[in-house]
Amino acid sequence: MKNTQPLLEKLQMGDLELQNRVIMAPMTRSRAINPENAPFDIHIKYYQQRASAGLIISEGAQISKKAVGYVNTPGIYSDAQVEGWKEVTEGVHEKGGKIFIQLWHVGRMSHPDFHGGELPHAPSAINPHSKSFTPEGFKDTETPKEMTIEEIKQTILDYKNAAANAMKAGFDGVEIHSSNGYLLHQFFNRTSNVRTDEYGGSIENRARILFEVIDAIKEVMPENRIGVRLNPSLHGIFGMTLDEETIPAFDYIIEKLNQYDLAYLHLSEPFNDVSEIPYAEKEIAKRYRPMYKGTLIINASFDQEKGNKVILEGLADAVAYGKPFISNPDLVERFAENGPLADWDQSTFYTPGEKGFTDYPKLSVSKSI
Repeated sequence: MKNTQPLLEKLQMGDLELQNRVIMAPMTRSRAINPENAPFDIHIKYYQQRASAGLIISEGAQISKKAVGYVNTPGIYSDAQVEGWKEVTEGVHEKGGKIFIQLWHVGRMSHPDFHGGELPHAPSAINPHSKSFTPEGFKDTETPKEMTIEEIKQTILDYKNAAANAMKAGFDGVEIHSSNGYLLHQFFNRTSNVRTDEYGGSIENRARILFEVIDAIKEVMPENRIGVRLNPSLHGIFGMTLDEETIPAFDYIIEKLNQYDLAYLHLSEPFNDVSEIPYAEKEIAKRYRPMYKGTLIINASFDQEKGNKVILEGLADAVAYGKPFISNPDLVERFAENGPLADWDQSTFYTPGEKGFTDYPKLSVSKSI
């Protein structure tokens, strides 16, 4: 089976050839415990261990100090962070891997503790009524500050500068995190964006910021090294609520993305049961594969069998795996051997140090113990 699995076939993604279609999904791990919030030696080891993935998409890296909303997450806005990431990319490339960085701004999913007591920024002053993971533990979110036009323009520039820094750090490309209830996603949805200017109101206006971000980023890097992540049916998580305009907004966005020569579009199937939500799309790949003409990555709770099936059916070009990559650094090799998968320890997802980060053994080591 190992030579006939769709997951293990090569994939041409823009001008990059991926050795397989098993993508490592971006995952927050909260290990950048230093004053600079920069990657260091354990990050090099972590990503290098997983370099057999067709593509690694790094954990979200904040594009500015204002973008942070989770404790001990790395950034990509300072020289120290660039230098830290440079060692990560060199480590991955030494192993023959490819790695994109996820550019992240959490918007209202933050807390004043991260901003010297100032409120987080968001498209509108609407509290998501969620939790922010602060240095003192989880705290309730607060009503954010509605961004001015000037602040929106500065944020777009921050994305551009972060992308330029990513190129300096040696990344193969970037993924714009427009998903999971964070800043750009907050602009898309009418339940989180009630602006009346050019960034609010109509679907076109609410989507405007994403295309301005893409246009800014492509000034500093090749367009075919830019990926976009979206989660159309997110509901009841990360403060997001669907309404009758949500899916039409994503239809518009995804159709318009065809005008760009992107590396890929990364979509998530629903994170939770939305079968009783009247405005939700229950089958994301089935809806958007016919609509999007470029490379499509799909994620959310796929195993080996389902991953092979979704590619074989032509509903996606590659599959992103999250938690299985945490506990199986050699996930690709395990798929090739149809080997067992190790279980992850959720209690160590966001804790300091190497435990639950770099200490999961490969299958060959497990067999010899």
